[in-house]
Amino acid sequence: MRVLVVQNYDNTGLGQVGAALAEAGAELDLRRPYQGDPLPRDANGHDAMVVLGGGQNALADDDYPYFPALLELTRDFAGKDRSVLGICLGGQLLARAFGAGNHIGGAVEFGWRGVSLTTDAKADPVLGALPENFPIFQWHDDTFGLPEKAVRLAGNDVAANQAFRIGRAVYGFQFHFEADRPLVRDWSTSFASLIADRHPDWAGKLDDEMARNGPEADAAGLAIARAWVATI
Repeated sequence: MRVLVVQNYDNTGLGQVGAALAEAGAELDLRRPYQGDPLPRDANGHDAMVVLGGGQNALADDDYPYFPALLELTRDFAGKDRSVLGICLGGQLLARAFGAGNHIGGAVEFGWRGVSLTTDAKADPVLGALPENFPIFQWHDDTFGLPEKAVRLAGNDVAANQAFRIGRAVYGFQFHFEADRPLVRDWSTSFASLIADRHPDWAGKLDDEMARNGPEADAAGLAIARAWVATI
């Protein structure tokens, strides 16, 4: 199992997705195109692709000129029935790749927030075993519309489209299910000044928020990660 991992921003990571891939014995091919790494021409050398998040928006082609090639690569993976996972910015790019609009601003969430599964999610192979409502880590200002052929799987009152599936195993997520408590703590340190500008009370309430929501969120996130890896 060879999995392409596209990192779009410094200090992001696979978190619980990485744990699930390690359990499955996957070989990871990490590319950082924002630092100049080339993207593969097509999906032929990989069994799956993961596209991670980042602080930029999904329409920032002028600053991140590799975005159009990434969209084309995503469509190639999907067309060859390879599993694809997009998280936060990755989910926004995935929605864009399949014709949906991107909504820049106006959908601010930070910290653990609740999401609700749709009726269609009950039969979904990745989300079907989860509770109908659960907390999960969020960090975004933007969100996305739903691609025409997508199945909507989750939402909340800030972002109606929190998760969707296209075809068999192409999944886009707005929420950071990969972000377990260790990764959230790492982000809280790595991006401390950025967070403090927007959420000045975060450092003081992190431990309480983590204790209140972390166990349930981590369990949900690992279940999602393992179920997606099982689609590869």
